[in-house]
Amino acid sequence: MRAAVLLALTGLSVFGQTEKFNHVQWSMAFDQASAGPGQMVVAKLRAEIEPSWHMYSLTTPPGPIPTRITLLNSPAVASFVVFEPPPLRKFDPNFNAETETYEGAQTFLVRIELKKDLPTGTPVTIGFEPRYQTCSGTSCIPPRTRQISATLRIENSAVATAAAIPAGYLEAKPDSGAPPAATAPLQELDWPGFLALAFGFGLASVFTPCVFPMIPITMSYFVGQKGGFAQAFTFCLGIVVLFSGLGLLATITLGPAGVNHIGANVWVNAFIALIFFVFGLSLLGAFEITVPSGILTKLNNASGQGGFIGSLLMGLTFALASFACVGPFMGTLLAASVTGGKLRPLAGMATFATGLSFPFFLLALFPAWLKKLPRSGEWLARVKVVMGFLVMAAMLKYLHNVDDVMHWDVLTRERFLALWVVLAVMTGLYLLGYVRLPGISAEAELGVARLLFGMLAVASGLSLIPGMFGARLGSLEAYVPPATGNVFSGGAGGAASEQLVWLENDLEGAFARAKAENRKVLVDFTGDACTNCKWMKANMFVRPEVSSVMKNMVLVELYTDRSDPVSESFQKLEAEKFHTVAIPFYVVYDSERNVLATLPDRTDDSAQYLAFLNTPVLNTPAKEASPVAATAPAALEGSPFRALDGTPLSMAAWKGKVVVLNYWATWCIPCRQEIPEFNRMATDLKAGGVEVVGISMDEDGAEAVKPFLAQVPVKYTIGLGSGQIGQLPLTLVIDRNGKTFQRFEGFTKPETIREAVAKAGA
Repeated sequence: MRAAVLLALTGLSVFGQTEKFNHVQWSMAFDQASAGPGQMVVAKLRAEIEPSWHMYSLTTPPGPIPTRITLLNSPAVASFVVFEPPPLRKFDPNFNAETETYEGAQTFLVRIELKKDLPTGTPVTIGFEPRYQTCSGTSCIPPRTRQISATLRIENSAVATAAAIPAGYLEAKPDSGAPPAATAPLQELDWPGFLALAFGFGLASVFTPCVFPMIPITMSYFVGQKGGFAQAFTFCLGIVVLFSGLGLLATITLGPAGVNHIGANVWVNAFIALIFFVFGLSLLGAFEITVPSGILTKLNNASGQGGFIGSLLMGLTFALASFACVGPFMGTLLAASVTGGKLRPLAGMATFATGLSFPFFLLALFPAWLKKLPRSGEWLARVKVVMGFLVMAAMLKYLHNVDDVMHWDVLTRERFLALWVVLAVMTGLYLLGYVRLPGISAEAELGVARLLFGMLAVASGLSLIPGMFGARLGSLEAYVPPATGNVFSGGAGGAASEQLVWLENDLEGAFARAKAENRKVLVDFTGDACTNCKWMKANMFVRPEVSSVMKNMVLVELYTDRSDPVSESFQKLEAEKFHTVAIPFYVVYDSERNVLATLPDRTDDSAQYLAFLNTPVLNTPAKEASPVAATAPAALEGSPFRALDGTPLSMAAWKGKVVVLNYWATWCIPCRQEIPEFNRMATDLKAGGVEVVGISMDEDGAEAVKPFLAQVPVKYTIGLGSGQIGQLPLTLVIDRNGKTFQRFEGFTKPETIREAVAKAGA
């Protein structure tokens, strides 16, 4: 069997070298015979594509292999830019995406800047190497390369040309097949696309749990302020300045993961809690926040008003307070932009902060409009007092972060909720007139609206009391300390997630346990001060359908927002392997440490999370095959194929069977079309002694195959090949004696292959 396979591979390699499989003829020429040193010239790279064949553009979306045009060793070239003609764009159901293709004769243009120090009176040869994949309706040819060149004479007397590019041509980065815009990595986006994405990240951050509740707090602060537009602008300026400055500083000093450190930093959280406490007391009427007279005099000389410092301070405080939730957005943005030049991190963070502050800019104008409305009454002062209670409640969240990071266990769940109950009830009693604070005079009549809001505040406070005894509080669980096994927490109040066993910061231990028990591993990149992480534990992991699946997995939490070396190592792991520092971030591994699936951020969709958890294990050789391989005859040792984990693919199980050996690739359309039939064949013919094996010829090996198998179900053995094959797909039917019975090149009808299988097994 091994000899037959090796013989087949030898034949395939020979076919891979022949000109038979080259369906594109390339040539290169210049419009001008000569040019001067430092001038711009345009080279024409012409591709003659055979009828019924096509190749892909330089910027086609992921799936097929894009064309690439790289510069050969040409010392005369200072720089160059490749332009491609408009491609034919259409939806390809095999890739579930729109692809860009070329047919017939196509001309690519390369604008070349010559070096200024070239000697005159001598010719120079400039060459390029196109790399391209071609496909027809039944076959695909693996990527091929061609070297083409043209000669240009260097003369001082040469007339400089405009080196114009005709309308319709698209600029493509040389030596890169990455698609533009949203499908490209962030660091490869052009400036408009990068800034638009940064602004969008900022807008999206408004809806995180740390930011959205601050909308009413911000609105209450601007009640009674003067200069609506200027105050709003100053508030937003504080946000932009702090995010830009601290973001850039974190990138320089700590790297992209530094923003997560800020969100979990004890001193930052303590400072935020202190600021909230001061603002809360001020809103409740204890005192007015004023600037010292000396500073105020100087500020008045500059601006004529003293409220701008307060607005700026509010903006700075808001920016600090939101780090715990917007850190994932910032971290991902910084990780993507830090390699894009010195200006990208600063510009990206400034744009991100602008997007975050833009809704608040509009909101900050609103109180100024309110003041112009007639009959405003006492309700504006009441809003301030109510917001004072809310600010004090928000302060407890940041005190809890300090307590949690330091592991003091002082602000326990019971004490935290008791304080929230008191604040909520006091708010209701104030609105109902039982607590005398500014805003409600003794003779003020209790209106229906104030009665309803007062009753709602009291009811909200009382509804938190069961949480003190272990009952779950739904979405609020993300903001409060977790239950710690209170004796009252049994029964309906108990959480399914409390029955889950998590390893903490022990990734190697998790892999060892998974291998011993043949389980999948769920890795949770998390943090002490990560609100969304806590929301997932409190609201997603407790759902019976989710926890029942998680119980059968090895669960490990990797904390990335701490300052110890272990946490820093997990930050580095997440950044290097998954190109993000966002938390929460979830990864499912199989027992052999292969990544099966990833899921960023929180989700409230149980079906989505279940689909993520239930990602099937890749179709690798069964574990029981290892002993067989170890005792196999010498003729079967040194398999020409590899399993997806890199080990030799045992062929011992193929002995005495009819083998359908299919060579394929993820970028090959006809190969994808044949997979459903091979699935049926593997199921229908297995009992009759037929083995179906798919050998991927992807250059990227398992890195390309694993994500594909996660999306496309395959019911037969998949391995990795090497060498070259002239065209794909290629299917060999091997009889029970290990001899090649029949060979099929290109897409083949199912009944034809089945007929050959039946004859080979007779």
